[in-house]
Amino acid sequence: MSLLMILISAVLVNNFVLYYFLGICPFLGVSNKMDSSLGIGMATTFVMTMTALVTWPLYRYIISPDTGLNLPFLEYVIFIIVIASLVQFVEMFLRKYFHHLYRALGIYLPLITTNCAILGMALFMVLRDYNYIQAMVFGFGAGVGFTLVIFIMAGIREELRYAPVPEVFKGAPIALITAGLLALAFMGFSGMIAP
Repeated sequence: MSLLMILISAVLVNNFVLYYFLGICPFLGVSNKMDSSLGIGMATTFVMTMTALVTWPLYRYIISPDTGLNLPFLEYVIFIIVIASLVQFVEMFLRKYFHHLYRALGIYLPLITTNCAILGMALFMVLRDYNYIQAMVFGFGAGVGFTLVIFIMAGIREELRYAPVPEVFKGAPIALITAGLLALAFMGFSGMIAP
C-alpha cells in the first residue's frame, strides 16, 4: 500500500473518531472552542506520530513473537508506558511555553494518555504489519484525522451556540447528533479507498 493511500485512509476514510469511534471523550469534551480543539488536536497528532516512531521498533525487535524474547504479553503495557511518557513531555512543554493553551485544555491534556485512539493506532500499526515509514505516516495521518474532525466539530458547535436549538437538544444531545452527521459525511470518502 502506498504512503499516500495510508495517509488519506487514516485521515478521511478510516478516521479513528468517526469510523472506529475511538477518542470520543476528548472529541466531545474539548470541541467547544476552536482554539482549544486545535491545541488538543496538534498535541494528539504529535503523540500519535511519536508513538508510531517509538513503538514500531519496540514491537519489531523486542515484543514480537518472531524475536528470541517472545514477549507479546507485554505489548499493551509497553505501548501505554510509551504513550504516557510522550503525553508527560507534551504537558511539560505546553505548561512552560503555551501556558494559556495548557490552562484551556485543562483535564483533557492528561487524558490524552488514556485516549484509546492513540493505543488503537499503535495496535492497528502492528496488526497491519506496516514497515517503519508506513507506521510513521499512519500515525501522522491518524493524528491529522483526529485534528481535522475535532476542529470541524468545534466550528459547528461554536455556531450552534447562536442557533435556535430546542432546549432538550442543547449540550450533549446536539453534539452527538452533529457527530453522527459528521460520520455520515465522512462515509462519502469510503469509496475512495478500500479499508
